[in-house]
Amino acid sequence: MAQADDYRYMARAIRLAERGLFTTDPNPRVGCVLVNQNKIVGEGWHERAGEPHAEIMALTTASKDAKDATAYISLEPCCHHGRTPPCSDALISAGISRVVVAMEDPNPEVAGKGITQLRDAGIEVETGVMPAQAQALNPGFIQRMKEGKPFIRCKLAMSLDGRTAMASGESQWITGESAREDVHRLRARSSAIITGIETVLADNPSMNVRLDDVEVNQPMRVVLDTHLRMPLNARMLSLTGRTIVCTTQQDKKKVDELIKAGAEVVQLPEDNGKVSIDALMDYLVEEQVNEVMIEAGATLNGALLQAGRVDEIVIYMAPLLMGDNARSLFALPGLSQMKDRVSLSISDVRAIGKDWRITARPQLV
Repeated sequence: MAQADDYRYMARAIRLAERGLFTTDPNPRVGCVLVNQNKIVGEGWHERAGEPHAEIMALTTASKDAKDATAYISLEPCCHHGRTPPCSDALISAGISRVVVAMEDPNPEVAGKGITQLRDAGIEVETGVMPAQAQALNPGFIQRMKEGKPFIRCKLAMSLDGRTAMASGESQWITGESAREDVHRLRARSSAIITGIETVLADNPSMNVRLDDVEVNQPMRVVLDTHLRMPLNARMLSLTGRTIVCTTQQDKKKVDELIKAGAEVVQLPEDNGKVSIDALMDYLVEEQVNEVMIEAGATLNGALLQAGRVDEIVIYMAPLLMGDNARSLFALPGLSQMKDRVSLSISDVRAIGKDWRITARPQLV
């Protein structure tokens, strides 16, 4: 049974895991705390894929003090050889006497096997301490491992009357500086940012992370471009990181021009005259994409929502009115009766500068 101090030390492990929020991709964010005789003797978190895991960092810090210590780990220790050796072996070799785990690893190569190995070695293992907090750190990794699809987060900015742009398409800036910085932090935790070609043609966005105070891995920029209209001088093609154009066309001349301009071009199947959403999701999983941020117009937002592909909606609401002719959040054709409405479960509402951020999830019918 978990002890009172277990929650305190696990909370510390989860806080450590948060330090890898922008850098561990495609690996999960994991933290570890080693405690011996009620004293923290070692700490660590996973910083980047291919580098030591949280357990190894903590064991290195603790050195000989790791013997007979209790390890608090936000995710079950790995027990397989990947880019690094198994952490379960390292814990056993170090003489750890007890391990407290927030949640099991959803990776099929682990999935309880690490816990079993520790118990077989005579180590006491306690599981399920603060699992919800640990899961919140890795929604994309968990979903990709369990369901074979990334976690889709749809980001929108709107006025108080639910408008995203004027009728002319003008949209900069609806929200204030604090909200825009918050968006960059959402981008920074994402594996990929997806937009549609209409947004590129209208706004020529950068779709990159611009934060001065933290280290980040620039997410992939993915443009859905059915008919290969991507401009060769699009701003995002000249930026650091990958820009991927997903299309149904096989125009070799235009493909070669885009590749020369800095893009990667991926041909995907067509569905109702558009890039197949199912094929896109399969491609993203192949690319080990955990969390996706959608920054697009009402058409793509609506298509993803009606396809049941949106896991979370983050809306930044500004204290202004834009009128009846301005553009809406989602294009949702076919909604004519109350029974057709889309229900949301709001999980968080908070002030971000002068604006409000609303976090919600579509409810399953």
